[in-house]
Amino acid sequence: LEKLGILNAKRKLGKLIWFHGSSVGEILSVMPLIEKLEKKKNIKQILLTSNTLSSAKVFNNFKLKKTIHQFFPIDSNFITKKFLNYWKPSLAIFTESEIWPNIILNLKSRNTPLILLNARITKKTYKKWKKISFFSRSIFNKFDICLAQNDETKNYLKKLGAENIKKLGNLKFSETTLKNINKINKNTQKFFDSKKILFGAISTHQNEEIFCTKIHADLKKKYINGVTIIIPRHIHRAPDIKEEIEKIGLKVHLHSSGRKIDNKTDIYLVDTFGETKLFIKICKTVFLGGSLIQHGGQNPL
Repeated sequence: LEKLGILNAKRKLGKLIWFHGSSVGEILSVMPLIEKLEKKKNIKQILLTSNTLSSAKVFNNFKLKKTIHQFFPIDSNFITKKFLNYWKPSLAIFTESEIWPNIILNLKSRNTPLILLNARITKKTYKKWKKISFFSRSIFNKFDICLAQNDETKNYLKKLGAENIKKLGNLKFSETTLKNINKINKNTQKFFDSKKILFGAISTHQNEEIFCTKIHADLKKKYINGVTIIIPRHIHRAPDIKEEIEKIGLKVHLHSSGRKIDNKTDIYLVDTFGETKLFIKICKTVFLGGSLIQHGGQNPL
């Protein structure tokens, strides 16, 4: 309903700053900035929007007093006007490649300052916008400032019509860590201490998990006490992945289950948000998903 502009969260009186990020990575990258802005007395409320359920769940792990989360509205002229009429942001900050024409044009018609933070434009994205260069110029020149991740993005933004561009670097290098998820619990750590972690497979896509489990099976001929950690890109697939792996005779433990870990576990399947870094730390070897399909390896950040 929020995507349709049907809102039930209360808009407080005073200055409101609006951040928008697509999903989990973008939300985590702006959290250090949001946490600092929360301490500013002149800022009465911070609105954080995103497109995915997973990012909303990650947001709920943070204890923020002034900040609320809503889903980003559908980018139609009617819905975006309704959204802006309600929230009336004093400043709008979009992240990475979140370029939504209707809401950008409606923001500027209200003279709302607009920032593109941690901007990222790939060659593929640039080519798409370049096909409609007259239109793209009328959108990109609406940003008051664009803070680019790298020189490539800076050059593409300039070609697309953005005017005030600075290279800032990638904010994901400084993203925050959830305060209540800063270490693996004692029982899980005890299990890993008793095992040889063969490798971790991170951000895997469909069919890649089976490839990883077959590698695990081969390695286990040499390392009898081995376990492999798999963290799928889309964790809603975890039950299907578990079932598929068990069909080939391997034992799987779901991280979210809360059950005691069987010492005979072959695959430790992480199906929660925001804990990837913790498991990467205990893996000497990591496979990055997207590499074995027509997708391209996921960004390590």
